[in-house]
Amino acid sequence: MTSLESVEILVGDLEIGMYVSALDKPWSQTPFLLQGFYITSPQDIVELERHCKHVYIDVYQSRTSTDHSNARVISGQPRQIIAARSEQEASVALKFKSRVANASALLFPHRKLKKYDDAAGGIQSEMTVAKSVHAELSGAVDAMFDEYSRSNVLNVSGIRASVNPMVESVIRNPDACVWLARMKTEDSYTYRHSVGASIWAVALGRQLGLPKVDLQRLALGALLFDVGKLRIPAELLKKKERLSRGEYELLKSHVAFGMEMLGNTGVLNRSVTEMVEFHHERHGGHGYPHGLKGDDIPVMARIAGIVDCYDAITSRRPYAEPMSPSHAVKKLYAWRDIDFQAELIEEFIQAIGIYPAGTLVELSSGEVGMVLAEYRTRRLRPQLLVLLDRNKVPLRDPRPLDMRAVTHDDDGQPLEIITSLEPGAYGVDIESLVF
Repeated sequence: MTSLESVEILVGDLEIGMYVSALDKPWSQTPFLLQGFYITSPQDIVELERHCKHVYIDVYQSRTSTDHSNARVISGQPRQIIAARSEQEASVALKFKSRVANASALLFPHRKLKKYDDAAGGIQSEMTVAKSVHAELSGAVDAMFDEYSRSNVLNVSGIRASVNPMVESVIRNPDACVWLARMKTEDSYTYRHSVGASIWAVALGRQLGLPKVDLQRLALGALLFDVGKLRIPAELLKKKERLSRGEYELLKSHVAFGMEMLGNTGVLNRSVTEMVEFHHERHGGHGYPHGLKGDDIPVMARIAGIVDCYDAITSRRPYAEPMSPSHAVKKLYAWRDIDFQAELIEEFIQAIGIYPAGTLVELSSGEVGMVLAEYRTRRLRPQLLVLLDRNKVPLRDPRPLDMRAVTHDDDGQPLEIITSLEPGAYGVDIESLVF
């Protein structure tokens, strides 16, 4: 859908700085999962040419000085750019754009937000540290759960001590911990889900510019929001068949159990307790246990709901196979302002990307690779490690491939990712490939 401030132009007439607000086909039929983005490089135009003949640009959001009042019209009636609007129209538009551009400031009005930059050296330099802090955090969660099973006492001191090193690692470079978060063994979902959700939560908080203390609270809250499941019968958690109404009601009680367990630990921070109590509330009011909706759901709990859902649907569970990251992102995008707040969903996609580190992907050449790292501004052309040739035969020596630099295959054909693959596809074990 276009507006009075949009103009239809041929893809070949695009310029760096233009803001693409609509395509000539549904967004879902293209790899451009975010509805609206800036042209930042010639490669962006090349990628659009592969999927569209013409697009619509938002003149007021575009960062180019070119006059588009005579832009070529492809079909239909001429679309004129409205150079002057009423003061009231301008005021409404500015307020809307300010809301989108400053979502973090509106969601966290009393926080001093900051911009995080990746540390030098990339994922390679961070991976050794990330492996250590991830193992430490996983061990602390395992120990906490095991101690509770023996004594019915929830001791959070271990995970408190392990949270900060993980947060520091994600601040330096999220890709390393994100990679490790995707490595979940089949028989440890309950344990690894807590660690994975914690990493996703910190990555989103980093994207929002939250200060370190809030990132620590997000990490702790995500580690604890499902702790009440320790009081749910294991056979119910592992059941593959559809739950009966009574079983589902018992499962939902893990929220109340979690709050009761948390009350005996001395964890009194409001952000953490809100994540535990409200992480199953939904934007449209159809969640539980209170049926809260929209802004009535605390912001940190909204974040908890998103990361809980994403980690769950990308994990192998007793009753469901894991989704690929790109499929999961499309699901989340479809659920915006239904299950989750739209602005937070879009920020989450920006934080983790369409192809997070550790994702298996198939290329147009037929080769299969694993994402090593994403470029924050070039999500569709990440750095890969090519593992299988075009016949799906493992390479003796896997080779790095930077898709930002390499745009064509050996036959001279455009090289692009055609799909992300489910974990373990073609027998690839990503755990054996960690630096």
